[in-house]
Amino acid sequence: MFGLIFGLLDSIGLPIIKKVSHGLNPLWMIVPVILYASSPFIFLKALEGETLTIMNLVWDLTSDVIVTLIGLLYFSEKVSAVKLLGVCLSFVSLSLMAYEPDGWEAMINRNISRIKNVIGGAFSS
Repeated sequence: MFGLIFGLLDSIGLPIIKKVSHGLNPLWMIVPVILYASSPFIFLKALEGETLTIMNLVWDLTSDVIVTLIGLLYFSEKVSAVKLLGVCLSFVSLSLMAYEPDGWEAMINRNISRIKNVIGGAFSS
């Protein structure tokens, strides 16, 4: 679940950086700076429920898939068939890393519980 949050941070930050590189007001760079400055704190919380290895892989792959879709659909970028196959294999990797032996429903419930704990902990003293 936290990997998805990190992927969403990238999906906001990277398109802004691309737009700035094509003429958008450079003051917009404050948005990605703030987003990326917050990521170590989110990562710290995420490590309470996941290993460093899996957390980083899920973050990277989720970001890759989301940002690739933004590039293809919003910026009309083109990729070769081999690279598109790589993106599809990222989905396979994410599915395998998200798999839990006690089933998908248990995994989803655990992740929702972890996020509620993080959100609740952020507002407690």
